[in-house]
Amino acid sequence: MKRTHHPLGLLFVLLAVTSVSADWKDEADSRIEKHRKEDVTIRVTVAGEPVTGAEVSLKLVEHEFLFGCNIFKWDRCQSPEENELYNRRFSELFNFATLGFYWWAYEPRIGEPGYDYSTQVATWYKDNGIATKGHPLAWNYTDPRWARNLDDTELYKRQMDRIKDCTNHFVGQIDTWDVINEVVGWDREECRQNAPRMTALMKEHDPVAFAKTCFEMARQGNPGAKLLINDYVTDQKYVELIEKLVDADGKPLYDIIGIQSHMHGGTWSNEQLWDTCERFAKFNVPIHFTELTVLSGLDAFNWNTRESLSSTPDGEEKQKAEVERIYTMLFSHPAVEAITWWDLSDQGAWMQVPAGLIGNDLTPKPAYNALLKLVRETWATNETLKTDAAGKASTRAFRGTYQVEITLPNGEEKSFSATIVKSQNDLEFGVR
Repeated sequence: MKRTHHPLGLLFVLLAVTSVSADWKDEADSRIEKHRKEDVTIRVTVAGEPVTGAEVSLKLVEHEFLFGCNIFKWDRCQSPEENELYNRRFSELFNFATLGFYWWAYEPRIGEPGYDYSTQVATWYKDNGIATKGHPLAWNYTDPRWARNLDDTELYKRQMDRIKDCTNHFVGQIDTWDVINEVVGWDREECRQNAPRMTALMKEHDPVAFAKTCFEMARQGNPGAKLLINDYVTDQKYVELIEKLVDADGKPLYDIIGIQSHMHGGTWSNEQLWDTCERFAKFNVPIHFTELTVLSGLDAFNWNTRESLSSTPDGEEKQKAEVERIYTMLFSHPAVEAITWWDLSDQGAWMQVPAGLIGNDLTPKPAYNALLKLVRETWATNETLKTDAAGKASTRAFRGTYQVEITLPNGEEKSFSATIVKSQNDLEFGVR
């Protein structure tokens, strides 16, 4: 999706840094140490015999955790030079990318889906080691223009065929999908106005039954895909919807629960962040914060007029502080598997507000640099160890993929790649 909805159209003011207890960060850091790292034992041998005094250098190449962003500006910036810079900014920070599959834009003419562009995007990110997700396969926010010319039966069939086609066509390139967006508020006024055909179709088939069929079609298209339900409503109504999204045997149709968290009007407190995580952790599937936004402007954002705002120095400092706080809190919750920022750049950002981590000229804001430091330094294990008489060295490391450089006492060097995963971290390297 690209929106947070406030039904009463209230005026929200961008809040200053949320007031929280002084020890919140120490507590979060302790949880990160517990939930994001593993005890690792490395053994170095030569011809099967242990090597004493070998240097073992560990460098985190990529996190297991998914730090993501949407990529709606890929190859769509103002110049080839900006396109290249956009890609560089993205890849140096993120390892997870959300591609747009909004039906009205993906298939602007009936029977002509946007295979080519989506394939180019997915291929570029896969080649650069970045996982991809498609978003969304079904959403009654805007009708495709040609939908008005179809009867209900044909439109329903095309919706379900689209889901199966997308998931099947991109197998191996896009294997994670937001299957359906915002089912909880499916009948709100803007949906009835913008998407009268799709909204009426959901009503006719019952929203929950409609959503179930969407998941079934996605599973048929790609049986191995990771499938998400995604919503901006995070209260008991969403819980009740998720409880219903099961098959005849009571097995969940979804693999992951998606939580939208656009904070255009004010940031969530630590209590709200934690309570939201706890509310959905009970389903025992991973949680993805799929759409996170914190603005870098100090003006009020009015959801009635949706007036544009500008980034300010003070606003950028507050955005930085909030990004550090929010990411730390979410990264510390064991159920959270991914956080996706919305949008990378102010250039073309939704609502024309300063939502980006980089500005219109693609210059990093303080929030970008702060998040980069967290991801690549604070939450990364990069250290050199020395083996003992048993040829072993031990540490505690963040889960992920590592480059391992081993230097023997005689100066001989050898490089390896290793993955540190949960509860499986006794690594042995035979140098020769």
